[in-house]
Amino acid sequence: MKKAFVFSVVAVVLFTGLVFADTFGTGANQFEIDFVPISGSTNPTSGYGIVNNDYRMGKLEISNAQWTKFKNAYGTVTGNPSNAYDESPYWTGTNVPTNEISWYEAAQFVNYLNTSTGHQAAYKFTGTQGTSGYMLDVWDVTNAAGGTNLYRHKDTFYFLPTEDEWVKAAYWNGSNLQTWATVGDVRPTQDSWNFWDDPADGGSGFATDPRGPWDVGSGSEELNGTFDMMGNVWEWMENPYYIGDYLSGSGRGIRGGTYDASVTSSAYGLSSPVRYDNHPYNAYIEGSSIGFRVASVPEPATLVLLAFGGILIRKMK
Repeated sequence: MKKAFVFSVVAVVLFTGLVFADTFGTGANQFEIDFVPISGSTNPTSGYGIVNNDYRMGKLEISNAQWTKFKNAYGTVTGNPSNAYDESPYWTGTNVPTNEISWYEAAQFVNYLNTSTGHQAAYKFTGTQGTSGYMLDVWDVTNAAGGTNLYRHKDTFYFLPTEDEWVKAAYWNGSNLQTWATVGDVRPTQDSWNFWDDPADGGSGFATDPRGPWDVGSGSEELNGTFDMMGNVWEWMENPYYIGDYLSGSGRGIRGGTYDASVTSSAYGLSSPVRYDNHPYNAYIEGSSIGFRVASVPEPATLVLLAFGGILIRKMK
């Protein structure tokens, strides 16, 4: 009993609230992104959320402030197709999630995170950056992550999460895939998550007045240390909506719901089974309720702590 108690205390110290902040840019354009560790040691047996490797998930959605500093450092964010780059954020608050962001724009943001810190770019673009001919391509199988993910380079450090990575970070509790991303799998409430609760089902409508996204991190911490993986804005998935459909313009998935998404609607809900409206979203779409968050491979410090936890488990047995 004593050994079990000691281990439980150590485990809480090691893993509860573990957050790592990575820094990008310099001077006035410097910003940080916080990440939480996600273990690959346990997985669902089927469906979404099976990821066998450790990784990190962005604690928060990318904000307008981070997006602005990226643009100031990176230069013009444009390319082909041109309609993927023609909108400014509809919601302009400094700390609200950046929005009106196409998949292509999010991919250029992620590439900047990599190349500005000495890492391999995640996504293959051809042509000259900052011009209308800058176009997404796919990697060959020798450079593709896992030999199958033709969008992501195998050696990259930062990336958009795949649907499996996103679902696991949001809903996996180590034993099963929860319906909600809440601690204890309880139904989300509007004081902690920003969503539309249908009055026809006894809800109170929008969570905010006026309606719209709130500042990132304003709600409650979720199951694995993230915020707003339910509600606020939809988030881009890296992978094509249909398995194996790796064309540069193929439809992508979006997950998580938004400030006008209902917890009860099968098409727009916040729960783990829901994929947006059961159809792919065009990668060039820029929507006022679409943003993204970033994922990453583990930092060495994360791996050390995970390994140390494994050693403790063996010693306590």
